[in-house]
Amino acid sequence: MKFSLNETQRVFKEEIETFLAGNLPADIAHKVKYGAGLSKEELATWTRILNAKGWAAPNWPVEHGGTGWNLVQRHIFDVACRAAHAPQLSGFGFNMVGPAIIKYGTAEQHAEFLPKILNADLWFCQGYSEPQAGSDLAGVRTRADQDGDEYVVNGQKIWTSAAEDADWIFCLVRTNHEVQKQKGISFLLMDMNAPGVTVEPLIAFNGKRLWNQVFFDDVRVPVSQRLGDEDKGWTVAKSLLGDERLLVSRVAENKRVLSLVREMFAHREAAGVDLPEELTASADALEIRLFALEMTSLRILTEADAGGQIGAEPSMLKLKGSELVQAQDELLFAMIDYLAHPLDSRNGASPAVGPAEAEFVASGRYHHRGYTIAGGSSEVQHNIIAKQVLGL
Repeated sequence: MKFSLNETQRVFKEEIETFLAGNLPADIAHKVKYGAGLSKEELATWTRILNAKGWAAPNWPVEHGGTGWNLVQRHIFDVACRAAHAPQLSGFGFNMVGPAIIKYGTAEQHAEFLPKILNADLWFCQGYSEPQAGSDLAGVRTRADQDGDEYVVNGQKIWTSAAEDADWIFCLVRTNHEVQKQKGISFLLMDMNAPGVTVEPLIAFNGKRLWNQVFFDDVRVPVSQRLGDEDKGWTVAKSLLGDERLLVSRVAENKRVLSLVREMFAHREAAGVDLPEELTASADALEIRLFALEMTSLRILTEADAGGQIGAEPSMLKLKGSELVQAQDELLFAMIDYLAHPLDSRNGASPAVGPAEAEFVASGRYHHRGYTIAGGSSEVQHNIIAKQVLGL
């Protein structure tokens, strides 16, 4: 399939690029470009700028603040944002619990949570994984026992990203121990400031707080904060994980990283530095792989927009997109060489080593190793493709 933007799509792309050029704060874009972390306040600033424009939640229905864009338009928007080094908004709120609240929530829950998510007035984190329930989420042991019009929650969650900044957490909890494990789970929305909630950090090897443990000790949660029916939380969780399955290619992020690779080549050339020929060949090969990935993604998105049935093809996008990010990380790391010294491990104790683009290459490389695990490991994706696409 030969794909190119039509005139309407080109105008749409130009509108987005013009908005980004005039509204994306330069200091925020600079941090995103070079891999520095953003504060909660900085991400809130950009979220509110997009919300004022009506573009914070392109994947939500129009009646709840969405844009009404189709999948190809959302792809164009995502690529333009990443090309400008705009930060990605909180996925927990916009891509996960927000759509779940829209689909399964009551009118009161819609009114309470959705406007606050849109305007970054309320931040969620995800309470799924537990020490004995990682890949097997149906094995959760955190329990919620009903006491009148409240649940009493006890248990533990782990690998909870952004729990230190979250106001609320959406949790899978066990409400029935007498049925098949997937059938005894409920989905609760819980206030992180409720008595009995404790957050403890998990520190990565580079000294950065990437995750947390969250403990619940007799936490009382109103039944009105349950999303969906009791014991039907597994249905909510599956829907939540599947809502964005067609937009898993990481094309936009790959194109952003490739722009950094090309910029780095230009800097070295201007400085008279001769880079090994194999590095140049690697960059060219990665660009070809990225072009093929984007064309495949656009083909699938166009088919979906036309009402076509999409099967297991997104597993190919997820697999190749994740691998491509890692391959570009390896190229960046090879180009930076001994200057790859992550800023966040120094805590400001010593001056930067080398150019700005070197600062966070190492941290990015190691963090992105998880891309082939998170959201369904590469082994799982291979199995899905083998069974559902190849019929093996």
